[in-house]
Amino acid sequence: MSFGVSFLGCLYGRYVLITLFMFSVSGDSKLTKTDENLKAAFAGESQANRKYLAFAKAADAEGFPQIAKLFRAAAEAETIHALNHLRVMGQVKSTPDNLGVAISGETYEFESMYPQFIEEAKTEGNKKALHSFDLANSVEQVHAGLYKKALEAIKTQSDLPKADIYVCPECGNTFDGQVPDNCPVCTKPKDAFIKIA
Repeated sequence: MSFGVSFLGCLYGRYVLITLFMFSVSGDSKLTKTDENLKAAFAGESQANRKYLAFAKAADAEGFPQIAKLFRAAAEAETIHALNHLRVMGQVKSTPDNLGVAISGETYEFESMYPQFIEEAKTEGNKKALHSFDLANSVEQVHAGLYKKALEAIKTQSDLPKADIYVCPECGNTFDGQVPDNCPVCTKPKDAFIKIA
């Protein structure tokens, strides 16, 4: 088995475990094999979407726009599959419920998951992974805060105030309204931020 295959297998295994931790089907602690398969399929389809979008960026950069388009189309198809599985699992609920799940997931990531990953990367001396985990850990805290703000707005029967939302393309930091000149997590300049429609 090559390093790439074993690494991806390990990554997929952790992703499935995190997904299984975060989702429960109808609150039933006794999952059927089909319930477990839906969770694994959701994790796999979600991961394939992200991977294919990364492959599309690489194909574009290498001068293969039609192959990039194919990767983007497949990524969209994987999203459709993942959303179908999520719907069948009954995991898309009301917006307040969905915000609660999002807050729990982001909080789990920055309080438990990433700190463990960071320590393991330090122990193994993997500086690239450590950097990636540190960036994500910082941003997951921001996401949890933004979701909490949204949940508070819903409690007063209102949406968030209308504002532009931007994402840093380097670390994923997310800004609503005013943006700083540079990302406070990775220092990327604001002119590189992605405006979300």
